[in-house]
Amino acid sequence: MTIKHMLLGGTAAIALTLTGCGKTESRTEEEVPVKAAVEKEEPQEITVTDAELAGNPFREDWTGPYGVPPFAAIKDSDYLPAVKKGVLELRAEIATIVGNPDEPSFDNTIVALDRAGASLNKVMNVFGNITSTDTNDTLNALQSEIYPMLTGEQDAITFNPDLFKRVETVYRQRDRLGLDEQDARLLELTYREFVRNGAALSPEAKADVAKINTELAGLNTQFGLNVLRATKAFKLEVTDESQLSGLSPDFKAALKVDGEDKWILTADRSVYETFMTQADNRDLRRKMFDGYRLRASSGEFDNGPVLIRIAQLRAKRAELMGYRNHAEFQLAERMAKTPEAAEDFLKKVLEPGLKRAAEEKADMQAIIGDAFQLEGQDWWYYSEKVRQAKYAFDDNALKPYFELGAVRQGALDVASKLFKVSFTPVEVEGWNPVVTSWEVRDAETNDFLGLYMADMYARDSKRPGAWMSTFRDASDVGGVRVRPIVANNLNLITPAKGEPTLMRFDEVETLFHEFGHGLHGLLTQIRYETFSGVDGPRDYTEFPAQLLEHWAGAPEVLEAYAKHYQTGEPIPQDLLDKLNAAATFNQGFKTTEYIAASLLDLRWHMLSSEEAAKITDAREFEKKVLAEYGIPEEIEPRYRSQYFSHIFAGGYSAGYYAYLWSEILDADGFTAFRETGDIFNPELSAKLKKWVYEAGGLREADELYRNFRGADPTIEPLLKIRGFSEEEKPEG
Repeated sequence: MTIKHMLLGGTAAIALTLTGCGKTESRTEEEVPVKAAVEKEEPQEITVTDAELAGNPFREDWTGPYGVPPFAAIKDSDYLPAVKKGVLELRAEIATIVGNPDEPSFDNTIVALDRAGASLNKVMNVFGNITSTDTNDTLNALQSEIYPMLTGEQDAITFNPDLFKRVETVYRQRDRLGLDEQDARLLELTYREFVRNGAALSPEAKADVAKINTELAGLNTQFGLNVLRATKAFKLEVTDESQLSGLSPDFKAALKVDGEDKWILTADRSVYETFMTQADNRDLRRKMFDGYRLRASSGEFDNGPVLIRIAQLRAKRAELMGYRNHAEFQLAERMAKTPEAAEDFLKKVLEPGLKRAAEEKADMQAIIGDAFQLEGQDWWYYSEKVRQAKYAFDDNALKPYFELGAVRQGALDVASKLFKVSFTPVEVEGWNPVVTSWEVRDAETNDFLGLYMADMYARDSKRPGAWMSTFRDASDVGGVRVRPIVANNLNLITPAKGEPTLMRFDEVETLFHEFGHGLHGLLTQIRYETFSGVDGPRDYTEFPAQLLEHWAGAPEVLEAYAKHYQTGEPIPQDLLDKLNAAATFNQGFKTTEYIAASLLDLRWHMLSSEEAAKITDAREFEKKVLAEYGIPEEIEPRYRSQYFSHIFAGGYSAGYYAYLWSEILDADGFTAFRETGDIFNPELSAKLKKWVYEAGGLREADELYRNFRGADPTIEPLLKIRGFSEEEKPEG
């Protein structure tokens, strides 16, 4: 378990994915021996016998193709014994580092920490991924035992004074050690994360932080599981087909229960957005609208009290670290630097967004007339009516040209042209029958770069959303070159048997986005796991993913992959023209719903512990914040607080604004390509590959961007692409 996993993530789970969902279930402070987490002489008592480990796949070498985990051989009962053994081995490795009689050195302390915990990492990479894609009640219960255990181990490492003394000793000698750039960066990040996690605090403060960490480990997981269970619990059954008027035939077929005159609507985002856009029945739209937005807000899965407690504890921990609040602590290491700077940035983009949203509302009300006043359940439906009226553009007309296989090949082809890499389909064992895989190589040297695996479909055992994760991280230490196993997950609707998977264009962009994260993980040339692959502050790590979205809609790329799934004919120019003309349509709504969620995130985490303790109703706080910024009632924030897993169960707390901040970078970066007249410009592509996709966390984010672009980014391309600028919108 590298320092990247134990320190940077809070729990190992956070480090595994670029997502917003956490994985540990609640335990009270009394249930976990907090004292053990801060006193190395009294570690948490963990025992595991040889009999319990007999035949355990995690204790064997994986000799199958590419070192892929033997998924079929792994049983639910294998995880806990393997985790316990991994923890005990990690403790032994830490003890060896601390007890080394030689003077602390870069190799015997810093590199040793980077390499520590390999067996624990091996099992947690699989456990973290499987509990996101194919979970069950047994695995959910295991999370509540495993993650608090790891939180204790994280604190035991951070708060070990002898270990920190060795790290600090090496750090103070850094200018005399003759380190190369990657060595120096590893030393800097290791020392920095020890300090940021409390290694330099007083013993009393360390004990308080450890208690908070333990409770948060449980609360974060309880929040994520509540969202998963509430989402799974919502089922809207329709037995009268006439109520499904407006739905496209392929969508309706995907909802139908085999052999029955019954259709099931769920709260999966793809189902929700498609239904809300197409369904003529306003009452049914209201039921879907409420079912989606009220998840985890009442009953046994109510996340209100959970998130309030999380906000309190995060604020208290930040105060112990010397910060005013959790947002200030988080943003100190990010590109925005302060919560106030992030808030000001959001407000700057919100202003034209609200203005545009008011215009969009007026257009929709004109169609509705005096029949009723537009409400939240109406926005998706009537915005589509306006789009069809203004641009003669129907999203359903596009879907036959966006078949999953063709779209995915289009993304692979873009990567091949930009970065000179090859993708070869391979048959390897996956965690689910729908998983497909590719071997990735450098097209010029034929060097193996990694294995890319994709899981595209929604199912009850899979959490919502789209994400990238790894089953193995890259490293190159001591002559042992390890290349990554990278996974992309989407939640597309499974088509009816024998039918193709046809995608909306926003789903196409999501596929390119997650593939961008995947390339960031696959192309890395960093030798240390601690900062290889997808690394850097949240307001930077979205940049490599969002940048690739621009190629998804570039005309010269669309004409290559967007072909009718039946005839093979390329997408007609008139449809492309309509797609481009409508590119900024509904941007007022999209900008406002996103910024509303981002502001909620910041405001929850700008609270002091005293302020957070006074909040008793999460929804009332939410309504107050939204009203302060003038968010219209008919525009829901993209995530209500009770199901905002990105920030309350994942790694985006005080950082959801990162997607928009990164959009400054991706808009400016793609503009650089357009300015050359070639979106595959070889010179610029080489810089992008070297300083972004290969570089991991080699340097500070702003420096990496400048090395690629040659200058700092400006906000104008972002405003232009969103249609908020008077200048001509760039293509793509």
